[in-house]
Amino acid sequence: MSFSTALIGECMIELQEIEPGVTKQTFGGDTLNTAIYMARLARFFPVKVDYVTALGVDTFSDRMVAFWEKEGVGSELVLREQGQSPGLYYIQLDENGERHFSYWRSEAAAKKCFEYEKSEMILSRLGEYDVIYLSGISIAILTSKSRTRLFQRLAELCASGTKIVFDYNYRPHLWKNAAAGKEAYESILSWCDTVFVGLDELKAIHGVATTLAGHRFLAEKGVRESVVRSGAEPCSIFVAGQHYEIAPEKVARVVDTTAAGDSFSGAYMVARNSGCNVEKAARVAHRMAAYVIGHKGAIAPLDAMPDFDAVS
Repeated sequence: MSFSTALIGECMIELQEIEPGVTKQTFGGDTLNTAIYMARLARFFPVKVDYVTALGVDTFSDRMVAFWEKEGVGSELVLREQGQSPGLYYIQLDENGERHFSYWRSEAAAKKCFEYEKSEMILSRLGEYDVIYLSGISIAILTSKSRTRLFQRLAELCASGTKIVFDYNYRPHLWKNAAAGKEAYESILSWCDTVFVGLDELKAIHGVATTLAGHRFLAEKGVRESVVRSGAEPCSIFVAGQHYEIAPEKVARVVDTTAAGDSFSGAYMVARNSGCNVEKAARVAHRMAAYVIGHKGAIAPLDAMPDFDAVS
């Protein structure tokens, strides 16, 4: 059972701190990370992955597109705008592998992704995909005009049967205030087939106190399948009136938690849309996340990727 997915978001120039004063330059962004890990699973599951964003026509933008195309992520829905450029972020890690970010993205091309001359064509073409995937960061970085246009299109896509998948990835500093973030999140939930979220995010945005209360809240908003990620603890999944808890794989050493949630969500969606049941999809997702957190940076080495055929 094959399916196609388009992921909406922002890819940025990533600088990883190897040690104080020494950095490594690559590329990343939450939904771009997810897209790459989805595309890597094409060896095991029949999935087509494309990315939706806006970039410049500069050297960094060229390298960025080449970077994800090499991973099997399509770029036919990427707008290239003269005079624009991508954003940049810097990652510092503490002794426990936890990451700390600094951002320079105020003028990034992706902020106006849905108001350029060719944006209507991109919005129209989203109807060609089985699944549209986006995150709280995807909507937070947009200008008000671009967000309004995207939301109008998501409502149309939902009505026509396209699956909308939403990863909370809540970043309070990207919103004017908490009320603006809450309004945007609660608007998008009514169109969502599947949602990925952490209990901390449910508490911060909706005032939900427990995981089960979070599942109930999301179901009442119209979400068909909700997945609460809990890091090293079992994930909690609610679908069709059934509640599941699936424990993660044990990891010998956590090197870097960057993109752990992004990779988990991408792997889960590939498995579920390829016919896997909830338990197997969660085990596929846990295996992907375990692989990712064992390496530095958002994108783990391809040659270290585990075998997913053995997941049952």
